[in-house]
Amino acid sequence: GACAPQETTEATASRPPGSELEPDYYFVKWISWKGERTPIITQSANGPCPLLAIMNILFLRWKVKLPPQKEVITSEELMAYLGECFLSIKPQENSEALQLNFQQNVNDAMTVLPKLSTGLDVNVKFTGVSDFEYTPECIVFDLLNIPLYHGWLVDLQGGEMVRAVGKLSYNQLVEKIITCKHSSDPNLVTEGLIAEQFLESTATQLTYHGLCELMTTVKEEELSVFFRNNHFSTMIKHKGYLYLLVTDQGFLQEETVVWESLHNVDGDSCFCDSNFHLSYHQSKEASFSNQEQQQLLDQDYLIALSLQQQQQDGPPVMSDLELARQLQEEEYQQQQQQQPPQPSPERQGRRQTPGRPVAERRPRQKQESDCVLL
Repeated sequence: GACAPQETTEATASRPPGSELEPDYYFVKWISWKGERTPIITQSANGPCPLLAIMNILFLRWKVKLPPQKEVITSEELMAYLGECFLSIKPQENSEALQLNFQQNVNDAMTVLPKLSTGLDVNVKFTGVSDFEYTPECIVFDLLNIPLYHGWLVDLQGGEMVRAVGKLSYNQLVEKIITCKHSSDPNLVTEGLIAEQFLESTATQLTYHGLCELMTTVKEEELSVFFRNNHFSTMIKHKGYLYLLVTDQGFLQEETVVWESLHNVDGDSCFCDSNFHLSYHQSKEASFSNQEQQQLLDQDYLIALSLQQQQQDGPPVMSDLELARQLQEEEYQQQQQQQPPQPSPERQGRRQTPGRPVAERRPRQKQESDCVLL
């Protein structure tokens, strides 16, 4: 059943005047999820908040219920709900040894609970989308049966880079780079530079090889937590495509913006509603600063409507994401016709800064992996 502890006081302990701490309350957005009115929690800043990612999964699984008129919720309330969920979990085996081990895991999870509202110690390994260095915090995901994924993988075809990165975690790789740089052995210096090049060239913390592995590994309709750039997102795979839950408070009143597609490493994405239908809404990273860009978006939308109208009478009907990708390709072809090709060095010079999503719409670069995303 759903976890439902008693309502706690709406107002929490007051902070000193002039406190710069982030507010510990969040606005609730109610969506229609698989025919049921379901809450999700939004946030005003993209801080490292695994608490929201985990709680939103429990809401979407209907493991936690909120009062139907709830509009604001505090961190303390969320952690109270989560604590109730931990305590309501029963071990699958009845042996005394497993019972003791399970109880220890629950106790460990309760100890970690306060960290969830600030940030968890998560250290990725570049060998697989489920590979993380084990830390006590991981028990939270195990107990709740919530998969934790990332997409920061080294391409297995990059021989020297694979050898330089090896099976190290991120923290270990940074230490290795520092050590190798100060080595008197030129081979080690070279290996350190290659490892550093890997981190710099994958500053978005998502590679095409990683994206392909995610598409293969994540199960259909599976709700999971996706870790990237110190941010935890709620993720789902629907009809073969990956989507991230939109928790930006700026979309609190936008009923048609619930999911955001995850289909390339550049940050260009499409918004969808709770039924994964394409939403006519600009990307949150793309603040259209001139009329030409806005007209381009309007043109895309009109083409989409036209294509959908044409396809109503004849199978097979394209999914919204396939449609969006087709529009992206058409836009690319239009740009190629209107603009002379840019010299290669200039295009390579426009590199993304670490941890920041790409705001502009642009053609996807050639994938380094042999996995082709259709």
